[in-house]
Amino acid sequence: MGDPRRIKNKYETPRKVWDAERIKTEKKLASTYGLKNTREVWIALQHLKKARRNAIRLIALGKEGMEKGKPLLSRLAKLGLLSENATLEDVLSITVENFLDRRLQTRVVKKGLARTMAQARQLITHGFIAIRGRRVTVPSYLVNAEEDAYISYYRPIDISPQEAKPERSAAQAGAQRES
Repeated sequence: MGDPRRIKNKYETPRKVWDAERIKTEKKLASTYGLKNTREVWIALQHLKKARRNAIRLIALGKEGMEKGKPLLSRLAKLGLLSENATLEDVLSITVENFLDRRLQTRVVKKGLARTMAQARQLITHGFIAIRGRRVTVPSYLVNAEEDAYISYYRPIDISPQEAKPERSAAQAGAQRES
């Protein structure tokens, strides 16, 4: 059978662990985008770092890099982070918020399928959200620009706020226990 493979992290931990400013911004991002923990911010940061690193490497190559950079630009354009006629310098202006905006959880709230980020996360994990009729249960799924129009409910659900049931008085509760 062999040894189980060692799965690598999809993120890098920060070099300076107890940096108050970084922790404050990560908590703000996590609460704004309804993330489970700051590890999800780190994963989005890793996507951003990878794109920027590739763009810087290709810019340094000059004309040859511009030609080799077309796959990177088309991938980012397909995700909806850049326009079709963007350059490698435009890759450097992408922020972590741009990646967090492309998550399925955020797209569900922006489309009005859920009222809050927490509700969107719950609807996705419980299998109520689909893309092109196919159920997606991963809130961190990065939605392409073309898939954005096809986000819908997998099965119908009513997300309107329910009216609270009227409280029973103590006399009604006591009468019901006696019978």
